[in-house]
Amino acid sequence: METASFDPAAGALPFAAGSVARTVEEAILSRRSLRAFKPDPVPRETVERILATASRAPSGSNIQPWKVYVVAGEVRDRLTRAMHEACLQHGDSWKREYDYYPPQWREPYLARRRRIGWDLYGLLGIGKGDRDRTRLQHARNYLFFDAPVGMVITLDRDLPVGAWLDTGMFLQNVMLAARGLGLDTCPEAAIANAHAFVRRELQIPEAEIVVCGMALGHARADAPENSLVTVREPVARFARFFGI
Repeated sequence: METASFDPAAGALPFAAGSVARTVEEAILSRRSLRAFKPDPVPRETVERILATASRAPSGSNIQPWKVYVVAGEVRDRLTRAMHEACLQHGDSWKREYDYYPPQWREPYLARRRRIGWDLYGLLGIGKGDRDRTRLQHARNYLFFDAPVGMVITLDRDLPVGAWLDTGMFLQNVMLAARGLGLDTCPEAAIANAHAFVRRELQIPEAEIVVCGMALGHARADAPENSLVTVREPVARFARFFGI
């Protein structure tokens, strides 16, 4: 596997399929939410190593609230087929069991959301208002973007917001640990829309809420969508310093 050239002043690293992050900073700057993967399998031992590393994430009183359901092979194929077909039939009628986005969009969040949509669909050649191609691209979420490994993350339904914060830190660790092994990921809130299918296929009890999914695998270097680099706000716009 190749290593990526690193310039911390440049922000995000250029995309290089198969590159291995050599430092924590490089893992963070090379992490992308990629939307096209090779079918090459990822060994179970590698997935377990990533999850074991990620489990060192902090959690309040060390409760470690996250649960992970890993799918590959025939189980993955059966689940993704059911989710994908249902998405194409029902589209936006699906609903998560929790609110991820604000009920009413406002600035500056609306502009940021629109920007990533325009940038992504522009790379794919999907024009504004092309609902059919937009719908087909969105439906690829439910194929885990062809990644050989999919993960579904859940929490006990009765746990409060602190457990969600803990799980977010765990998810970040998963993504960074993957970069250290030359793998890539895509966290997918969309999978929570298909909670009924996921719950049935993976026998997830009703006491657990489906938080999100995650695709894991080897990135496709030839996919234009994988060249997307999201725009981030400079530190001066989101941080205030006192006494330093």
